[in-house]
Amino acid sequence: MKVSLPIANEVKKDLKAGDYIYLTGTMYTARDAAHKRLIELILNNEKLPLDLNNVCIYYTGPTPTVNGRIGSIGPTTAYRMDGFMKHLKMINCTIGKGPRSEEIIDLAKNNQILYLMAIGGIGAKLSLCVKSMDVIAFEDLGAEAIFKLEVVDFPVIVAYDIYGNSVFK
Repeated sequence: MKVSLPIANEVKKDLKAGDYIYLTGTMYTARDAAHKRLIELILNNEKLPLDLNNVCIYYTGPTPTVNGRIGSIGPTTAYRMDGFMKHLKMINCTIGKGPRSEEIIDLAKNNQILYLMAIGGIGAKLSLCVKSMDVIAFEDLGAEAIFKLEVVDFPVIVAYDIYGNSVFK
């Protein structure tokens, strides 16, 4: 099933854990270091480098672009970001790999946040779905900076739907 980003609430209602979907649109990358900085800004009521409302965050640290080709862009283990999620209830979905805590399943259900899984080990193949990649925040973090990605037919699996169902159970 092809799905546009941000994922509309009507579409979220139809998605079930285990569904394979292909995302097209804008997503942002963020890993541990970027999350830490974002949360510090939120807690200090400071201006954020991007509007987090209704965005999709992909847990990845892309490798550098070489000769105009975007490098590998595989998923990072998602549970490492679980401690940050209580401050990010405004987002649309997250993409990572592996299971997450029960707290995140409940938070996602209560806030209609999808958790999608990208397949680990195929980062070079996933990069073919990325049409553009631009640093928008925390450039000093290198691969852990926040990048804006424009993707076409980026393959993911619905790991947790908005009803609390999980592919891991």
